[in-house]
Amino acid sequence: MISLFASVVIGAATFGGAFLSGIFGMAGGQVVLAVLLYFMPVSAAMTMFSALMFSSGAWRAGLWRKHIDWSISARYIAGSMLGMALMLVILFVPSKPIVYLGLGLTPFIGDLLPKNWRPDITKRGMGVLCGFIAMILQIAVGGAGNVLDMFFQNSPLNRYAIVATKAFTLLFSQLMRFFYFGAAALEGGENLPMELFAVCVLLTFAGGSAAVGLLKRISDDSFRKWTKSLIYGMSAIYIARGLWLLWTGEY
Repeated sequence: MISLFASVVIGAATFGGAFLSGIFGMAGGQVVLAVLLYFMPVSAAMTMFSALMFSSGAWRAGLWRKHIDWSISARYIAGSMLGMALMLVILFVPSKPIVYLGLGLTPFIGDLLPKNWRPDITKRGMGVLCGFIAMILQIAVGGAGNVLDMFFQNSPLNRYAIVATKAFTLLFSQLMRFFYFGAAALEGGENLPMELFAVCVLLTFAGGSAAVGLLKRISDDSFRKWTKSLIYGMSAIYIARGLWLLWTGEY
């Protein structure tokens, strides 16, 4: 049973996360997942998170649908299907420390690569590779927004195309992750708070809509600058949380 306090915190995180994702195309989901993991078991948290992010992404993709790059989206989905096939063979469910540490450490992968090796989602083969890696990370560590952002931030796409295309491409990943962890949650007897979920879906729509005006006002340079700052700030929090859980064993 989710307490009233937990419900309020989850609702606030959902609205704030949808608002952040509406501006930067990412980051918001990580906020929501961190809060859900604090109050719920991994499989239940992942299932609810996937459903909420699917709703948020679908709303965001609808708002910016004219900016979606359909060619990139098709290649990404093809790669995601390959990644999902691999994970269905492995059937891996991560622990909370792994999720937090994975979310925190993955952004630094791009910085460790030589500049001319950094991936660009618009280049040949990169869409499929991005989808494959992102799908595996969606299940193995709970999210791939940071790595996905690495592929998009190194591309020549403007902020509208980045937000719209990322929102659409992630719909498939969110749906597959929902079924993957939903099955694990049912097997483990983990129940979802359906009333809270219904309210949170509405909050994702409200948060995404509230971000429209701000996205129109910021420049592409500011968009990239603030995105990177958010990534590193949140990564530090996740790494600290993951290390704390490993240290205390309270998970």
